[in-house]
Amino acid sequence: MAEPAAPVRIVAYGCSTPLGDAAATHAALLRGDRALRPVPVLGREGGDPVPLALMPGRLLDEEDPPAWMAAVKSLCAAVPAGDWGGPRRPVFLTGSNFGVGGVYALRRFGSAAFARWGAPPACAERLGAELGWGPDVSVLSLACVSAHLGLLQASRVLQAGLADESLVVSFDFLSPFVAGGFHALKILNAEFPSPYSERPTGAIGLGDGAAFAVLSLDRGEFAIEGQSLFNEMHHFTANRQDGSGFARCLEPTARAARGRRVWFKGHGTGTLEAGRLEVASAARAFPSAPVVGWKGSLGHTLGSCGLVEMAVALESIRSGRTPGTVAGAPPSMGANVSMQGFDNRGYDAAVCASNAFGGAHGAFMIGHA
Repeated sequence: MAEPAAPVRIVAYGCSTPLGDAAATHAALLRGDRALRPVPVLGREGGDPVPLALMPGRLLDEEDPPAWMAAVKSLCAAVPAGDWGGPRRPVFLTGSNFGVGGVYALRRFGSAAFARWGAPPACAERLGAELGWGPDVSVLSLACVSAHLGLLQASRVLQAGLADESLVVSFDFLSPFVAGGFHALKILNAEFPSPYSERPTGAIGLGDGAAFAVLSLDRGEFAIEGQSLFNEMHHFTANRQDGSGFARCLEPTARAARGRRVWFKGHGTGTLEAGRLEVASAARAFPSAPVVGWKGSLGHTLGSCGLVEMAVALESIRSGRTPGTVAGAPPSMGANVSMQGFDNRGYDAAVCASNAFGGAHGAFMIGHA
């Protein structure tokens, strides 16, 4: 899917990570702080220690009500007031996990209370009731590009004249089910991620995260354009080895960026093949753009990473400083990879890209409106 016909403006945004809100997370990344810590992969049931970034004071184990409820409510207190979920202000709720941790806890420990959080519609209904949303709430999930999908759909209802403003909210909180699944694939292991670094073994970290953005056509300091989604439909987990999926996704964004000087916020989980393909594709589409990635600190916030990291990228533009690739180390996968932070005041915009299992890709460009 390609971008809407014209830019959409960002009225408000925010995120919450283990490092704090958007401003605190941005400052921590500039310092090179790492939120990832070794945590038993199955929580109280133990297992191998793996790098996870959990919200302060939170255990990996499921709770009732779930930990994400209070975190998302606190985050959404910064959303401008409005009849969200009403006929002219739809809500798009995205993520890749929702209540799956509750399903795991129900099966493991037998408490029926966890069943209340076991499906995305139930999560949306309960969260909407807590926040006072109306019924116009769409739930979207497309693995690690879920937030990109929500942003694109929210933009399209504005472009079609079906809404005055739209709200995108995304959250992903870890559970033993999620961590155990990635551990079974051996990409979540005892090693800490080193994104865009050439080394013998790839490894990722996982993190809690939540974010929101309010979109409009006619007000807001920043604009989002060149939105693109592309799905290779190639393999359950792998990409096409020629990198064509990355390239196809970046084409509309590169057209929107023509004539502008941009920097590139990549996906950068710490896996090897996907990292090399992403770095090479970014170099072709945006030849002079430095590439950075922040999952070496935040961990992979899964379906919410596109919105969480967009909020940090906007803080970077606002402050004039872009954090480098935290926890990355030479040799890098390409000359365009920036391990160090840099002054971005000479750039016009930033490109944000995410990639998902099976060859799903998302990208967009953000800058001052």
